[in-house]
Amino acid sequence: MKVEDVMTQNPVTIQAKDTIRTASSIIRENKIGGLPVMDGENLIGMITESDILALLETKEPSEDLWLPSPLEVIEIPIREFFNWERTKEALSHIGSRSVSSQMSYPIITVDADDSIEEAARIMLREGIARLPVLRDGKLVGIVTRADIIEGIGRKKEEADAD
Repeated sequence: MKVEDVMTQNPVTIQAKDTIRTASSIIRENKIGGLPVMDGENLIGMITESDILALLETKEPSEDLWLPSPLEVIEIPIREFFNWERTKEALSHIGSRSVSSQMSYPIITVDADDSIEEAARIMLREGIARLPVLRDGKLVGIVTRADIIEGIGRKKEEADAD
């Protein structure tokens, strides 16, 4: 079975100059895990939920980490308010970053004529859940692990029917 038999054709894409906020919205609205990133008509990367969540990672322990004494307990709500304000500001800055600043590249792809076994091997080897599908260097689809599993199930059903 070929990748083109199980892929989603004409996948939703995003432009490299678009914001992380826009990418997050598209991912949520379409209930998908990632988007091919385009520069015009050229595929240049992928932006996934994991790429976006990585922006929220803390690189080092917060300087605000402290254990209050009984007399300092009154300060906790005030400190929490200021921490929340800083968190909101950080999230606002994350959302305005360009997709190209956080996308995964170089891009790993599969050809529409490749077998689903080859696509599965690539996904397992690279630790990824989706692959852009190309034909003659142009994006024609996207294939996910779930697409491959569904294709295998369909193949078995067809064999059982014969």
